[in-house]
Amino acid sequence: MSDVAIGLTGFIVLLLVLAVRVPIGVGMLIVGAIGYASIAGPNALLNYLKTEMYWRYTSFDLSVVPLFILMGHFAEKAGLSQALFRAASVWIGHVRGGMAMAAIGACAGFGTISGSSLATAAMMGNVAIPELRRYNYKGSLATGALAAGGTLGILIPPSIVLIIFALMVEGNIVALFQAAFLPGLLAVAGYLMAIAIVVRIDPDAGPAGQRTTSKEKWAALLDIWPVVLIFVVVMGGLYGGLFTPTEAAAVGATGTFLVAVTRGGMRREGFVESLLDTAITSGMICLILLGADVFNAFLGFSQLPIAAVDFFQDSGLAPMAVLLGMIVLYVLLGCVMDSLSMILLTSPVFWPIVAGLEFGMEADDLKLWFGVITLIVVEVGLITPPVGLNVFVINGIARDVPMIDTFRGVLPFLASDAVRVALIVIFPTITLFLPRLIGG
Repeated sequence: MSDVAIGLTGFIVLLLVLAVRVPIGVGMLIVGAIGYASIAGPNALLNYLKTEMYWRYTSFDLSVVPLFILMGHFAEKAGLSQALFRAASVWIGHVRGGMAMAAIGACAGFGTISGSSLATAAMMGNVAIPELRRYNYKGSLATGALAAGGTLGILIPPSIVLIIFALMVEGNIVALFQAAFLPGLLAVAGYLMAIAIVVRIDPDAGPAGQRTTSKEKWAALLDIWPVVLIFVVVMGGLYGGLFTPTEAAAVGATGTFLVAVTRGGMRREGFVESLLDTAITSGMICLILLGADVFNAFLGFSQLPIAAVDFFQDSGLAPMAVLLGMIVLYVLLGCVMDSLSMILLTSPVFWPIVAGLEFGMEADDLKLWFGVITLIVVEVGLITPPVGLNVFVINGIARDVPMIDTFRGVLPFLASDAVRVALIVIFPTITLFLPRLIGG
């Protein structure tokens, strides 16, 4: 069996291992180690592991991950998700569909301090669903909006998945954050428009709420000033070159901790719980990264990525046709896998293919454009029938809403996502404008 055949076999075996619910970090580590040893020998594998584990876990760039995770846990203890939803609902809840729009706005706001799609969906689901029920919103619109809004958690910076993508392709974390910002705002606008269209077609889906006074509106805005301040300081310092990503994450974590303390949401038990949850999540990510490194090294020895690049370069297919195929595959994978797993599994194969095709842009710009496209379509998969993970998270909170209604509810948002992906593929400037403007 040739090395390329061994690599292809290993990739298929990994998919089968994941299908039987083996954790992706463990699966990649075992399959990668066996494949590496079968090509290079056991001694070479041991030599690789003794240096790779040290290099990976002492990487300064990796320290940004637990800090942003900790920032999200502190934000949860501070009750910022409730404050965001309350502020948005006070300002726009009186219009038809306004409470669902408020949920989207709150998801976007919480995404600026969370970095996780599933966490954003779960947090905002617990906060918003009781209010949407109180105003007699249809279950399909209520759950569909929250499932879709949850995807904003990793698109609007800071994004844990985007950080991991940058580490995988040796990209610039700050530039990727900049590139994702405008597509994130475009996503919010598209979701708000989708809700407006739904309630125009079916006015009973999202009844108007109560009007509020100017005093109540300004009081609600004052309640979310910590979110605005933290975002401006962290992202402003990051984009302006005042902070490195790790320093920005440390400032953000410190800021959210102080907010949680002053609001009374941080006690000793909550602090310990936040640290433990951060350690557990960070440990999981570190194991996944080690597994990905071993598996990627195995694929590199097998020459499978190079063979894939040569195949597509010689196939005569247009680069956009290849990209479209990848987008479709990402959406399908997103139905059954989480976003981090997909990025780690596919980047070693997909990125060399994209880099080897002619898209008319430099390598650094190509990383930004492809990274944002990848992030968006990965998140689209999380709300795509029949097994969108965000849908299951929200449906687990709103148990009285049939699953089929939730999937119907996400269809307008999927249509919005399709338009957004098409715009970003056709007009790369949407992702490249901000990095070029700030970076010069």
